[in-house]
Amino acid sequence: MIAVLGPGGVGGLVAGALAHAGEPVVLLCREETADTLARTGLHVTSRALDEDFVAWPRIATTLDEPVDALLVASKATTLSASLERVAPDAPRLVVPLLNGLDHMEVLRARFGDARTRAGVIRVQSDRPAVGRIVQDSAAVRIDIAGPETDIPPVAALARALRSAGIETRTGASEADVLWSKLARLNAIACATTAFDATLGEIREDPSRLSALHAAIAETAAVARAEGADVDTDTTIAEVDALRGDQSSSMARDVAAARAPELDAIPGAVLRAAARHGIATPAVEYLHARIAARA
Repeated sequence: MIAVLGPGGVGGLVAGALAHAGEPVVLLCREETADTLARTGLHVTSRALDEDFVAWPRIATTLDEPVDALLVASKATTLSASLERVAPDAPRLVVPLLNGLDHMEVLRARFGDARTRAGVIRVQSDRPAVGRIVQDSAAVRIDIAGPETDIPPVAALARALRSAGIETRTGASEADVLWSKLARLNAIACATTAFDATLGEIREDPSRLSALHAAIAETAAVARAEGADVDTDTTIAEVDALRGDQSSSMARDVAAARAPELDAIPGAVLRAAARHGIATPAVEYLHARIAARA
């Protein structure tokens, strides 16, 4: 059994894909959301999976029974409250799919180091309404730090995710897993939110494009100082190849007057930069613009 904590764009997509593939999965959410999902299921429209389907994962508000793995897909801003729904001894393996870095310390404090593995998801997925998931990026990929062979739940989780059509990679270091995503995400989230613009609109403005690329370069430099193998030019090329209509969940949060993950995403970069004495003027500029809008 796999448990997914959080029914948003990421958690809903993963839980829906697993359930649609016939994998046993329980989706943990708040009481009012649970009532709705029990009636409607999850309606998933996925470009990466090339499917439009309704999935019926088991719905629960708390977890105190043993599960093979827990995928944590809540927002960083609600992580502490969400974790109260899970008994500390329930999961054999804990893999977060959150943005940023600081959640790793929180999860290890609750579940222990031996059971907690760093993970990230690369996807563009949104929840426009409860029970409605729209995933529109060309691919979805989950990276899990460390090898599959040291503890059995990692291999079992990877097999289940792959059976659901989700590309899953294992074996990289924790620093590489976390920072390879953050180098992209921080720049995309900050630029699209600070300028209230899509990537295509940013590309049409040389000054905004320069800020986007500078944020990538600065974050990549911090990543390397943190021990990650992140190449600036490769990361810029990856971001430049993304569709022009792409925005970010942070931009959507600010537009909807929800609290953005400002501390979890650029905040994590700025704190690490300060530890290493690395200048990050572009990230600081974008952070300040977002703070003024939020």
